[in-house]
Amino acid sequence: MKRSLDGLDEGELLRRVARGDRRAFDALYRRTAPWLTVRLRRRCADEDIVAEVLQETYLAVWRSAGSQAQSTSGSAVGWLWTIAAHRLIDAFRHRARRERIPTVRTFEPVAPAAEDEALAGGMDANLENALHALPPELRQVLRSMVLDGLTARETSLLLGMPEGTVKTRARRARIALREALS
Repeated sequence: MKRSLDGLDEGELLRRVARGDRRAFDALYRRTAPWLTVRLRRRCADEDIVAEVLQETYLAVWRSAGSQAQSTSGSAVGWLWTIAAHRLIDAFRHRARRERIPTVRTFEPVAPAAEDEALAGGMDANLENALHALPPELRQVLRSMVLDGLTARETSLLLGMPEGTVKTRARRARIALREALS
């Protein structure tokens, strides 16, 4: 007679998954997939990306449950969300690279943004020096938002900081670049 897994918490299910228990994996999936899907949909409206991230998340859970099950820190559900969030950011980054479309300007700005000049290849050693002179936390935000093409929200997920902090650092980085390049 098979014992029911309904009374087990997610941590115990994860420990059983780590031992290769397929029934425990199915139970963990049935219990957490609806919640995880809702959380992912709040951050991404593209159903294909949500489905892909969900699949990749549970594949990662199956493959690496042993490492989490041995760890005493954090909850199984928190670990699951961390995996999903990282997979979602990866999907955003992949989509941004795949869908890069040249921008068409309908007006000529008074002064182009420093990052626009950098991407257009208009700067050389001066830009490189200005970028290296930025504090690492500003350079990291600028790299995520400009070079990786992420939004402030995506950057905040990627770097694990509040969205307001990302926006502030991006503004400070742009001001510093503009001053260094003028």
